[in-house]
Amino acid sequence: MPLKEESQELNEMEEKDQDFMTGEKSFSYLQAHETETRNLKVPLSVHTGESPFTCQHCGKRFTRKDSLKVHLRIHAGEKPFTCPQCGKSFTQKKNLNAHLKLHTGEKPHTCKLCGKSFSIKGSLKIHTRIHTGEKPFVCSQCGKSFKQKKELDAHMRNHAGDKPYECKLCGKSFTRKASFKSHMTIHKGEKPFVCDQCGKSYRYKVGFKHHMRIHSGENCFRCRKCPMSFSDRNHLKNHVKIHILEKTYMCNQCGKSFTKRANLENHIRVHTGEKPFTCPRCGRSFTLKGNFKIHMRVHTGEQPYKCLQCEKSFTYHTELKRHMQRKCCFPQCDKSFRKSNFILKKDISV
Repeated sequence: MPLKEESQELNEMEEKDQDFMTGEKSFSYLQAHETETRNLKVPLSVHTGESPFTCQHCGKRFTRKDSLKVHLRIHAGEKPFTCPQCGKSFTQKKNLNAHLKLHTGEKPHTCKLCGKSFSIKGSLKIHTRIHTGEKPFVCSQCGKSFKQKKELDAHMRNHAGDKPYECKLCGKSFTRKASFKSHMTIHKGEKPFVCDQCGKSYRYKVGFKHHMRIHSGENCFRCRKCPMSFSDRNHLKNHVKIHILEKTYMCNQCGKSFTKRANLENHIRVHTGEKPFTCPRCGRSFTLKGNFKIHMRVHTGEQPYKCLQCEKSFTYHTELKRHMQRKCCFPQCDKSFRKSNFILKKDISV
């Protein structure tokens, strides 16, 4: 989990006091604050589960009086524990201590399953759910479950129609803060995700990840009904329609049928000779947008297909395939393949 997300995790701990404020979590509170509560007499309510101390502002109940006092800082806006390095303040000392680890780079909490380390114990707990598949936060309206409470909170806004994050430039509103931040890059013109192989940049991480599969030749989305595989999930979804849907769009001139209207429209251009995509540099026209985009690499010099063995780059995918077939990069390998693209899908080490 990046430092930014761990810092956000601390903010949520500050806002919600989930670690020790409720009766169910009172034991972990004693563990975390052993030195601070050493001289305090533990009330019987801790053992009985009784919560006699009630917040007059929100109605939340507590087993301990001092837990109520700490909770009241949320309503009063009081944050007495301040970071000496960045000035950020916290309602609880333990949250300040966890925050300080972000500055020192200390990550004492390590996942036993994958070895990933975290500054905050709560971040490790959330991460572990990736391995266990645990989703303890369940929507009471539709039954959908989530790994984190903040995900459930954001989901509940969909049911309520609540969109608290509003863009001041265009007025568009969002249920999630992350969606709002991604939207703002459109106005700012930011493309923070840059490919280190060809320099192409993207506004969104998902687009960047899809692009990187072009260079790696990775096709991780495989069709269960045929040998075809794809680098993009949406391409796989469109492909699956071939197996499960009727070809309802038929060409009136030759009788060929298609699963999508867009494919039929592209096909009709074969009969009409229409070429709507024209190169602004040389005037050459194309029937399909995909062919036009490939042609533009001649002018831009873009070479997105890279050999993983010798790092030579190519403008076209077919050029990379021919290069891989020549064995110049695999002189010690005598294995042959019926399809050249097979070796592009494997991580071959010489």
